[in-house]
Amino acid sequence: MIGAIMSGYLADYLGRKGALRLCSLFYLVGWLITAFSKDIVPLDIARLLVGFGAGLTSYTVPVYIAEISPKNLRGGLTTTNQVFITTGTLIVYLLGMLLKWRIVALIGTIPSMLLAAGLFLIPESPRWLAKAGRDKDFKEALQALRGNQYDVSYEATEIMEYVEELESLPKARIIGLFHRNYAPAVIVGIGLMICQQLCGINGVIFYASAIFKAAGYSSGQTASVGIALIQLPMTAVGALLMDKSGRRPLLMIAAGGMSISCFIVGLSFYILGHSHQSALQLLGSRLALIGLLAYIATFSLRMDGIPWVIMSEIFPINMKGIAGSLVSFVAWFGGLVVTVSFSSLLSWSAAGLFFIFCGVAAFTVLFVAKLLPETKGRTLVIVDII
Repeated sequence: MIGAIMSGYLADYLGRKGALRLCSLFYLVGWLITAFSKDIVPLDIARLLVGFGAGLTSYTVPVYIAEISPKNLRGGLTTTNQVFITTGTLIVYLLGMLLKWRIVALIGTIPSMLLAAGLFLIPESPRWLAKAGRDKDFKEALQALRGNQYDVSYEATEIMEYVEELESLPKARIIGLFHRNYAPAVIVGIGLMICQQLCGINGVIFYASAIFKAAGYSSGQTASVGIALIQLPMTAVGALLMDKSGRRPLLMIAAGGMSISCFIVGLSFYILGHSHQSALQLLGSRLALIGLLAYIATFSLRMDGIPWVIMSEIFPINMKGIAGSLVSFVAWFGGLVVTVSFSSLLSWSAAGLFFIFCGVAAFTVLFVAKLLPETKGRTLVIVDII
């Protein structure tokens, strides 16, 4: 959450690449301390460092990708971030089954160093360079991204006109987010993140072992790997569909599928808790498995990534830093609330918990249908969402 609060300011002040360099440093130091620490206090410090890097990365990466992408490919390219997050999750689950945790922590330094080195090979965001008044660097970066054979004059003019227009707008402040020009975008950004988190995904992933055991299955580690195996192909499918189907239809399908899946899981736990017949117990266990796998599959269909893509698209560049920080903070705070309360709610009533998630997912469908604009193929300008 602290990283999320600072993310917009740091990404605007240091540039997108500068913020990512800082991320790589926090990751590297955090994993090294984790690997070699001999006491709980250094481990806590290491977790804070890696957590700060994660909060900063969660905002900076989708914004950077959105700003360097052609508008017809922006959705798919931005969501590749989530594809690789899912891939990394699967790899670490597998490594955790085979290696000691200190070795896994040392392996975590490798992508940290690759990130730091790779940043020397890619250009800065042209939009950030234009906003910073570095006209020569801005055009060179845009040309490098589009290729030497591509005429970037039209796109460059479009970006410069947009930046000039933004310079006439007031300086970004927290209170300014609630101005009538920006409030609808803030409502959409925050609303999507709240819906994403209150659908319960962090709780389901973090407590997968306990959920499967409550449903009558014993192997928690295998369940976690199974979840990651489902996430990866479904996330890839969602990335491919992003710029074809659009953000709104895909998000509504994902949320609708999650609502149905949660209802099935809730029903299964109701059966398991109110029937002692072996046939019904078996039915309840099978329904729980089907519902949980369907829940993960439909969430991965882009409920995980679309809110971050939308966040990177709907705010104008003069408000993007402060608005992105607020939205990212809400996402991590929502994840904290769900993670902390999930275990107690699961013990209270597994059926009731998933019926709550079912209701939240159903509300998400209505929220998207009513308030979310379609940003597919739109240039990164102020989106009319009123």
